[in-house]
Amino acid sequence: MSPVKSLCVFCGASTPKDPRFVEAAARFGRLLAAERIELVYGGGALGLMGTIARACRDNGGRVVGIIPTFLTKLEAKLEDIAETIEVETMHQRKRLMFERSEAFVVLPGGMGTLDETVEMTTWAQLQLHTKPIVLVDYLDYWQPFLALVDHVIATGFARPATRDIYTVVPDVAAVLPALAGLTIDHSPTPMPVAE
Repeated sequence: MSPVKSLCVFCGASTPKDPRFVEAAARFGRLLAAERIELVYGGGALGLMGTIARACRDNGGRVVGIIPTFLTKLEAKLEDIAETIEVETMHQRKRLMFERSEAFVVLPGGMGTLDETVEMTTWAQLQLHTKPIVLVDYLDYWQPFLALVDHVIATGFARPATRDIYTVVPDVAAVLPALAGLTIDHSPTPMPVAE
């Protein structure tokens, strides 16, 4: 049995140049469906976001998409998923993604993925949550980010414990085994900060 019931996945809405990233996202979507883990994600139909959600949905998995209304005019939202929630702002999106999941998995992505990851990291630093954050460092994608985190720590702008907020794995196949070794709180999670 999986250690988690619902995972929030942060990942790119763009299609990467290297198709191996797309293949990894599809593998993870199929794995979530097979393990009966609900996928909570940004609601889009494009890029790695669309790939993981379609793979989960098409293999019988439950997918919850959370997307700001203004984004539905700029990019396609994925249809035929268990639940689509439209919100007004990006902050409301992150809030619901936080509340609806027990852990975070970060696949390769761009600025939006970085924004989501850094915000969850900041909340963890401030002891507003203890949800695991798993970085999937597939093809060493997150090495520059991890080097930046190490630089921030080395220069004294963050405590050394900041690095411990992340569990880093090399591939999507290592995510669930990594989570099995961590403490997962299954109780409902209200937003830790006031709007």
